[in-house]
Amino acid sequence: MEYIEIGQIVNTNGLKGVVKVNPFTDDISKFEDLKYVYIQLKNELKKVKIEQVRYNKNQVLLKLEGIDSIEEAEKYRNFYLKTEKESQEDLGEDTYYIVDLIGLDVYSDKNEYLGKIEDVFPTGSNDVYVVKDNLGKQILIPAIADVVKEVDLKNKKMIINLIPGLI
Repeated sequence: MEYIEIGQIVNTNGLKGVVKVNPFTDDISKFEDLKYVYIQLKNELKKVKIEQVRYNKNQVLLKLEGIDSIEEAEKYRNFYLKTEKESQEDLGEDTYYIVDLIGLDVYSDKNEYLGKIEDVFPTGSNDVYVVKDNLGKQILIPAIADVVKEVDLKNKKMIINLIPGLI
């Protein structure tokens, strides 16, 4: 089974075991559709039922079954939450899960190898792909239609238009 990261526990909230989560989605209401999450422990995934979902600004507050005190919740600080990839809805056209983009080989539209995507981060208006070349140098690629020409997940390849000043 394949899993995707959906957030990171960053803190506790209150005394009754509620955890504060930084979500890895633009639409935090998606947490309401989940019945359970998996906590990524060192060598295993722990399946935990979600008892309650609330929001605080851009963070998600989760009450998870079996975590009933601040002390218990504190043990999970900085751990990642995952869900089954199959349980996620299909994304729209030209929209991808970050986990599917990491590791893609990036080429220019002239078939020049630029590197591999090693990270993706949001900037507000669009995401930015962090591409590392063979020499370890990072290239920042804006995820906009004028630049990204093709994403081929099957062949783990992305083709971009090298507009002037991009690299």
